[in-house]
Amino acid sequence: MNRSSPAESLDKETTPEALIERFGRDLVNDFDLDDPAFNDRFDETLNFMAHKCPVVHSKVGKGYYMINTQDDVRAAAQDWQTFSSAKGYMPNRPDGLPYLMPEESDPPIHTRWRRVLNPHLSPKVCAGYEQVVRDDANALIDKFIDRGECEFISEFGALLPGWAFFKNVLGLPIDDLAMLVNGVEEGTFALDLDERARNFGEVFEYLDKHLQWRSTQPSRGDLIDTILAGVTYDDGTESPWEHKVSILVDLTFGGIATTTFVMGSAIHHLATNPDQRQLLIDNPELVENAIEEYARFFPPVVALGRTATTDVEVAGTTIKEGEFVMLTYACASRDPRHMDEPEKIDLSREGIPHSTFGVGPHRCIGSNLARIELIATLEEWLKRIPEYRVKPGGEPTYVTGFLRSMRTLQLEW
Repeated sequence: MNRSSPAESLDKETTPEALIERFGRDLVNDFDLDDPAFNDRFDETLNFMAHKCPVVHSKVGKGYYMINTQDDVRAAAQDWQTFSSAKGYMPNRPDGLPYLMPEESDPPIHTRWRRVLNPHLSPKVCAGYEQVVRDDANALIDKFIDRGECEFISEFGALLPGWAFFKNVLGLPIDDLAMLVNGVEEGTFALDLDERARNFGEVFEYLDKHLQWRSTQPSRGDLIDTILAGVTYDDGTESPWEHKVSILVDLTFGGIATTTFVMGSAIHHLATNPDQRQLLIDNPELVENAIEEYARFFPPVVALGRTATTDVEVAGTTIKEGEFVMLTYACASRDPRHMDEPEKIDLSREGIPHSTFGVGPHRCIGSNLARIELIATLEEWLKRIPEYRVKPGGEPTYVTGFLRSMRTLQLEW
């Protein structure tokens, strides 16, 4: 199959004419993660690609491919020698944007860093944060419960993950959370690539200064001290300062930019499906499984990129050396080859095979903390506000690119 025509062997639903009529563009040969239509028809597009489009191509900027089936996504994510992370995970990367370590590196550098960072976010360590996270969830609810309404994202969803990560893991002041959340959001979704770079630059500058300040303080034995200690690379060199700063940026980015979407989506789903809400209230033992299903169905990370290091064929499409490839975790988590009715939410689904936290050596380092935040949110919210609904006119608003974000959600009770 010619690399510019990944649709050749597909059925009549995936002809350019049929796709343009249905989606407004040829998804297979001319996809665009930043297309407003993708934002507006997110679920429909994901479901269609998971069923019909194992590989699609984008002509935007320098162009990129998207790999969509679970088997192919997992194989590519585990084969870092062929699909390298060292040239970044975002398509059409703004010029001058520093790479984020260790996410945008390959083994052995990636392995060196993850070996020292992982213990700080292990299941056992994160379990020790559970009560603090629950207390913070209740402190946030206290601020609006008597009012009978809230804007969930700004008053809860965008705050709890940052509080959990800043207070327990990084030791950053929560007063600066709003600035960092805005910097990460605009650095990800701003339409102007220069604006994205500027916002990311501000996040880098803030965290660089914080790391410099911490280097003058007594050791606390925490994650920041581990970053400051650095690692020794295989060539005998010590990790440079800019790598340490980018480690902190990467962790901050992951800690505040992703869990909010799953959290808001789960709360919205339960607001609009009172039968499922009552199911969780009556059967609290289902909450942990429900979290996995919500994580599968509401993917904050749509796709992350790799660069092909050699010519490679995926699902009949030849991808040339040097071309950019997105691993579409969101599609892989809806692959009908691996589950029944993936387009539906099933809180009793067993062995949920989702890729929301990534696959392979780059699997999300913060997944253990994210699960604690999500479980605490559902359990504490349903205890205190068991009957709630979406406020008229308050349906959620979204923005979508290689990540997906819920911007607003108005609730009342």
